[in-house]
Amino acid sequence: MATRAAVTVEVRVELKPGILDPEAESVEKSLRLLGVDRLARVETARVYRLSFERLSKEEARERAARAVDRLLANPVVHRVSVTDVPT
Repeated sequence: MATRAAVTVEVRVELKPGILDPEAESVEKSLRLLGVDRLARVETARVYRLSFERLSKEEARERAARAVDRLLANPVVHRVSVTDVPT
């Protein structure tokens, strides 16, 4: 059986529209004070890169989804996207 290389997926976790984002509000205020003009909005997001050894892309995505469900995101306040990272 051939050995599979590591597979990396990227999990992006953002707040859903309408959820308060105090960190983004603070950054937006600070940028305006620093003279960064024409700024429409600031939003925060967390990006996790999960690398799995000896798994197919499908298996890696399934494990990433499990990580999202169990730890990385709250479906009430977060929206999540999972994408493959090219090797």
